[in-house]
Amino acid sequence: MRFRTRLWVKRARIVGVRVARLVSIGASRLLPGIRYLLRSLHRKWRRSLQFRTVLTTLMLAIASFAVVGAYLSNQIANNLFQERLVQAESETRYNVKQVQDTFDGAQVTDQSSVITLVYDTLNAVEGRGSVIQRRYVFEAMPEQTKPRNRWVESRASDQLTISVIPTELRTAVQDSGKEQFWASTEFPVGTEDRPGIAVGNKVTFNGTVYELYLIYDLNTAQKTLDEIQNVLLAGGAVLALLIGAVAWYVTRNVVSPVSHAALVSEKLAAGQLQERMVVKGEDEVARLGASFNHMAASLQEQITQLATLSQMQQRFVSDVSHELRTPLTTVRMAAEVLYDAREDFDPINKRSAELLYNQVERFQSLLADLLEISRFDAGVATLDAEPGDIVQLVSHVMEGVAPVAAEYGSEVTLNAPAGSIIVDMDDRRIDRILRNLVLNALEHGEGRPVNISVAANDNAVAVAVRDHGIGLAPAEAARVFDRFWRADPARARTTGGSGLGLSIAAEDAKLHNGWLQAWGRKGSGANFRLTLALRQGETIAKSPLQLEPVDVGFHGDGGERTMLLLDPAPVTRADGGTAAAGSLPAGGTHDAADTGTAARGTQETSTAGTGTKDGS
Repeated sequence: MRFRTRLWVKRARIVGVRVARLVSIGASRLLPGIRYLLRSLHRKWRRSLQFRTVLTTLMLAIASFAVVGAYLSNQIANNLFQERLVQAESETRYNVKQVQDTFDGAQVTDQSSVITLVYDTLNAVEGRGSVIQRRYVFEAMPEQTKPRNRWVESRASDQLTISVIPTELRTAVQDSGKEQFWASTEFPVGTEDRPGIAVGNKVTFNGTVYELYLIYDLNTAQKTLDEIQNVLLAGGAVLALLIGAVAWYVTRNVVSPVSHAALVSEKLAAGQLQERMVVKGEDEVARLGASFNHMAASLQEQITQLATLSQMQQRFVSDVSHELRTPLTTVRMAAEVLYDAREDFDPINKRSAELLYNQVERFQSLLADLLEISRFDAGVATLDAEPGDIVQLVSHVMEGVAPVAAEYGSEVTLNAPAGSIIVDMDDRRIDRILRNLVLNALEHGEGRPVNISVAANDNAVAVAVRDHGIGLAPAEAARVFDRFWRADPARARTTGGSGLGLSIAAEDAKLHNGWLQAWGRKGSGANFRLTLALRQGETIAKSPLQLEPVDVGFHGDGGERTMLLLDPAPVTRADGGTAAAGSLPAGGTHDAADTGTAARGTQETSTAGTGTKDGS
C-alpha cells in the first residue's frame, strides 16, 4: 500500500513538472507575439489619425452604452422588484389573516386532527396547482413553554428548512407584535437556487406562537430582466459597430485627403516639385487641395528661379575666379618686382609697393578660397582619405602657426593622449580646418592662451580649439560658418582672412561626414570642436569632447596625456641654435613619461634633446 502511494505521488510530480514546462513554453512563445501586437497597436495609434479617431469613438460609445445600459437595467430591476414586493406584501396579509381565522375557529383536540388541519391550511396558502405561487416555512418560536396539545413543531414546502430565512428577518419577526416584515433571499428548487422574497408574520394556534414565512418566487422576473439585459447588450454591440463604421467612413473621407497631402508634401520636400494633389468636388477639402496645388506651383516656380539664379551665381563666381587667375598672376609678379626693389624708392613709393604686395597676397588668398567654394558648390570636391595620425597633424599645425602666436603674444597648448590616434582622413583638408580654427582663435584671443584638446572613443575622434578672448554670443555661434559673416560688421577687412575660411572648414568637415560645431560666450571666449569618425563609413554616435567647456583649462577623457606648449619667446635648441617660437627641435619628442621639465615652452639644454611637461 505504501509503495503504491509513493508511486502515485511520484507520477503526480512528474505530471505537474510536465504541465509546468508546457505552460512555460507556451507563455514564452505567446509573450513575443503579444508584445509584437501591443507594439503594432501603439505604432498604429501614434501614426494613424483615422485609427485613433475610430478607436476613441468606439471606446467612448461603449463606455456610454455601458453607463446607460447599467442605469436602464437597474431601473427595470428595481421596478420589477418593487411591483412584485407590493404584490407579495398584499397577498401575505390576506393569506395570514385567513390562516389565523382558520386556526382561531378550529375545534380539534386530538393529534391527528391538529396535524391534518395545519397541513390543509398551509397547503391552501401555498396555492398548489400547475404552478406553485408561493412557498411557506412554518416554525414554532423558540423558548416557549410546551403545551400538552402542541403536536406541530414545524412544516415547510418542498423540503425547505428554516435556514433559507435570513437571520435578520427571523429576529425582526420574533421581536415584533403583529407587524409584517420582508427580506430578499435565495431558496433551492431542484438543482438550482432561485431569488425570492420572504415575508414573515406571527400566528398562534392552541396557545403556541408560530413564525409563518411566505416565500415568493422571483425567477420569472429574473428571466424577464435577463432577456431585457441581453437585448440591451446585443443592441449596444450592434449600435457600437454601426457607430464605428460611421466613424471610419467619415474619418476616411476627411483623413484620406490629408494623408495624400502629406505624401505629396514629402515628395515635394524630396525634390519632386511636379507632384500635385488630386482635387475632386467643390467642398472644403477640394478647396484645400486646390490651394495646396497653387502653393506647390508657386513654390516650384520660386525654387526653380532660385536654383537658376544660384547656378548663375556659382557659374559667375567660378568663371570670374578662373578668369582672374591669369591677370592676378601677372599683377603679383609685378608687385613682387616692385616689392623687392622698394629700398631704392622714396618713402611714399616704398610704402605703396609694400601695400600693393600685401593686398595682392590677400587678393590671391581670397581668389583661392572662392575657387574652393565653387568646387563645393559644383559638387566636384573629392575626398582623398587615408589613415593618418591626427595628433601629429595637430602638432604640425601648431608649428606652422607659431609665428602668428608670437605676433599676438598668445601661448598655444596641446592636450592630447600619449601615442597616436589613427584616423581615415584627407590630411590636406583636416590641416586646413585646424589651421583656420587655430588662426581664428589667435586673432580673437586677445593675447590670452589658446588650448587645443584631442580625445577619442571607440568610433570617433575630436579636436577642440578653445580661446579665452572676446567670445561669441549664441546667435553669433549659430552663424559663424556663414560665408563672409563677421561677428562685428564694423571690423575692417584688413584683419582676418577672406571671410570664407570657416565656411570652407565646414564643407571639409561635411565631406568627411563629420561635425564642426561652435560654442561661445561673451567675455569667456569660444570653443570650436571638430569630430571625425575613426573609419570612413562609420556613424558618429557621440563626440569624445564636450562642446561647452567645463572650465578654462583642458578637458577630455582624463587619461594619460601629452602636453605641448607654444610660447611667443624663442626656444633654445639643444644644438645651441634658436627655433621659431613654438617650433619643436629636430628629433625631439614629447612623452608624458619623460622625466625632463619645461617651463612655458622653453627647453633645457641637455643631451636628451628635449624638455617635456606632463599634461595628464
